[in-house]
Amino acid sequence: MHMKNILPKLGATLLVIVGLASCEEEFSNIDTDIIEQTFETEMDDSKSVIAYSKSFNGVQSNDLSNYQLGVYNDPVYGKSTVNLISQLQFANSQTSPTFGDCVVLDSVILYLPFFSTATVVSDEETTYEVDSIYGSSPINIEIFESNYLLRTQDPNTGFEDRQIYYSNQQPEFEGFLGELLATVDDFVPTSDPVVLNDTVSLAPGLRVSLPVDFFQEKIIDNEGEPELLNNNNFKEFFRGLYFRVNSPTDDGSLFMFDLADTDDDEIGVKLYSSYKSLEDGETCETDDVEVLTEETRLFFNAISVNVFDNETPQEIVDATNNANTTVGEETLYVRGGEGIVTFIELFGEDADGDGVADELDELRSEEWLINEANLVFYVDQDKVTGGDKEPERLFLYETANNQVLADYSLDLTSNQEAVNAVSEHLGRLERGSDDNGEFYKIKITNHLSNLINRDSINAPLALVVSQNVSQLDFKEVEDQLLGDDNELEVPGPTVISPEGTVLHGNRSSNVEKRLKLQIFFTKPE
Repeated sequence: MHMKNILPKLGATLLVIVGLASCEEEFSNIDTDIIEQTFETEMDDSKSVIAYSKSFNGVQSNDLSNYQLGVYNDPVYGKSTVNLISQLQFANSQTSPTFGDCVVLDSVILYLPFFSTATVVSDEETTYEVDSIYGSSPINIEIFESNYLLRTQDPNTGFEDRQIYYSNQQPEFEGFLGELLATVDDFVPTSDPVVLNDTVSLAPGLRVSLPVDFFQEKIIDNEGEPELLNNNNFKEFFRGLYFRVNSPTDDGSLFMFDLADTDDDEIGVKLYSSYKSLEDGETCETDDVEVLTEETRLFFNAISVNVFDNETPQEIVDATNNANTTVGEETLYVRGGEGIVTFIELFGEDADGDGVADELDELRSEEWLINEANLVFYVDQDKVTGGDKEPERLFLYETANNQVLADYSLDLTSNQEAVNAVSEHLGRLERGSDDNGEFYKIKITNHLSNLINRDSINAPLALVVSQNVSQLDFKEVEDQLLGDDNELEVPGPTVISPEGTVLHGNRSSNVEKRLKLQIFFTKPE
């Protein structure tokens, strides 16, 4: 019995040993073949690159992650004034509000906090570090009632599509300005807290008193009326506020804020009122009736739109309006906001008419193994004032479907904080010892491999400034910059990026800094 069980096991063991021996011999032969092969790793930068810049005069500026207000003076691109129109609405629990008996509206306060980080120094002192503030010169702010109805859905599509508003609609919005409610002169955003009294202060921000009489008539006097029954009725009745800024000089300051934030107990517009609870026979003049207080809060978390007024130097306007799209340009411009995009076309013309650029056809026949491919954009330091006004990140994407390149999704740094996210693909600005920007290196290794090995579409690429390359919420550009068949979009963070830079193009007079496609490849011999 025991021998019958053992013999099959011994046979199986012998088969395994023989198999392993033969595999080892086979593996040794394979290793020998690989070692004997030779490889050449080379760098090619001879392929055609055509790059040029174009301005867009209108970009979708509603449904943004953040909004901005103020005047930004760029040393290259000039003065840009950013205004804001915004709806107000009740919290859902506060629609159809009741204000009590003998109500008196005591004050109305608007508060928009900047982005800031608090540090508690002691029980009595908190300091703040502010973010997303540009410039330190005073601006003047006017706050108007707006009589322009901002719609959620587009009536031109039978109310099926969401309504889009553009950055160039300032004249249209300002044609519906109502009463001037408040003026703030010589405002400078700082890291100082907003002090309310000896014991209470708020995070840094814009805090303004609005007229009591206006809101008494708009809100308090309409208690129980259909206008306050729900937010749809209310937004039709009170259509919002318009913030208009100006600066008496070319300088100014610009700040950003999150209008959708409802967690901050102070953000928005607050109506502070007092009232009495009267019993039968009591009147408002009864002295011994307790006086109570009430807060009614209006939020900015409905529809808001930024509009831009750019005073771009004529030289740049002419350069972007008349860009040479056939051979490319010496100088490239990229700017956020209602800005400027640079287009990059790879591999030149399709002379044989087969639908594929001739240089790309040649690459597909070469069977190269692409180790790395880069576009290196050198900053034109003769035209740019270096330092902290240079954008830290640029964003490159395909224009055919307004989508990221393959390298974006494969970048292992995507989970890092915004300033460093996706930095293997979309490299941060490389700065010199003087802290001035030198170049941006953008890796397109996987994109190029797909063009060569997977017959991907070789569409033009778009380069823009981005506040946050992790956010991919694309916004429509009103101008058809690449023809009627291409509806260009830009990432939402581009619209809220005030900065810009100037780069050497593919025809730069500085040959060493010309835009080129670097291809590091391996080809077995």
